Amino acid sequence: MGIYKKGQNWYIDFYVNGRRKREKVGINKKLAEAVLAKRKVQVVEGKFFDIKRNEKIKFADIARTFLENYSRINKKSYRRDVSLINNLNGSFQGKYLYEINSLDIEIYKKKRISEGAAPGTVNRELSCLRCLLNRAIEWGKLKTIPPKIRLFRENNERVRYLERMEAEQLIKFSPEPLKSIVIIALNTGMRLGEILGLRWRDIDLKSGNITLWDTKNKEKRQVPINSTVIDTLMAVNKSPDSDFVFPGRNPSAHIHQSYISHKFNRIRKQAGIKDFRFHDLRHTFASWLTMKGINLKTVQELLGHKDFKMTLRYAHLSPDHKKQAVEFLVEKNTEGLDWTLFGHQRKNKNLKAPSK
Repeated sequence: MGIYKKGQNWYIDFYVNGRRKREKVGINKKLAEAVLAKRKVQVVEGKFFDIKRNEKIKFADIARTFLENYSRINKKSYRRDVSLINNLNGSFQGKYLYEINSLDIEIYKKKRISEGAAPGTVNRELSCLRCLLNRAIEWGKLKTIPPKIRLFRENNERVRYLERMEAEQLIKFSPEPLKSIVIIALNTGMRLGEILGLRWRDIDLKSGNITLWDTKNKEKRQVPINSTVIDTLMAVNKSPDSDFVFPGRNPSAHIHQSYISHKFNRIRKQAGIKDFRFHDLRHTFASWLTMKGINLKTVQELLGHKDFKMTLRYAHLSPDHKKQAVEFLVEKNTEGLDWTLFGHQRKNKNLKAPSK
């Protein structure tokens, strides 16, 4: 804490809950000293003006409000948010919202990594915290600027795909309905949530298309299906009480995603497949197409990627695509120039270069 002069004016400099505060007082040095003394008392008594405007609401309380009145209503990831909030509560539940600062967040990141959490997992937790703090501001529960939250750098270029023998083993070990779900994923590239959310009315077996209404990109998407998917869907036992292709115990809902994920992980281990998640079936679909020579633009459309950069991760799986592209120049162009003849001339040392 201190005072300093800048130009003609005096400023005071002090900290509140780890945050630096600077105030312009005016041209009178004694007044600046008096204001600084007052601020010191306010900080000690917890009556500093920034804190006084904030509601004294604990993190655990606002977290419950966030889950019930925002996440449950507005987010498809509500169940995931419950898990994320549980982890955040371990460090922040006893704190008032205005007490959470950048250092607290860095300490939380260090703690979670030391517990074995992946950087991506910690990032999801921090993103949830950021969303919660922003909602608290909207609701008037937090008046001060929330601390800056820096996420870990993630490697999103991971491409783990199944070899054909691995896929056969996975399908062989999978009981129904997991077996049908895996086959559909391998042949369409659909996400697990998209497959489980399928309703019979979304499927047109005659035209060979599935319509996805609720996608990650919030846009309707048409998914073409091959004969393998058609045969798989026709073999699924259609429940008379549910419109879902894969209904849960409650006919009005589909099988829960966490159940399938848990089941898949257990079967995957039995099949002897390492380092593989259900989402990697989507990578497998794209990888197989790319290795078969399907152009990346088509792969992008099939996956429903908005950003082509997401699809470029599969480019290295087609090592001959550049060579194939330049090979087109070997053929005669539209002007009738025989490039092949020109190539032969270059090899003939007796031929003179054409005069200018």
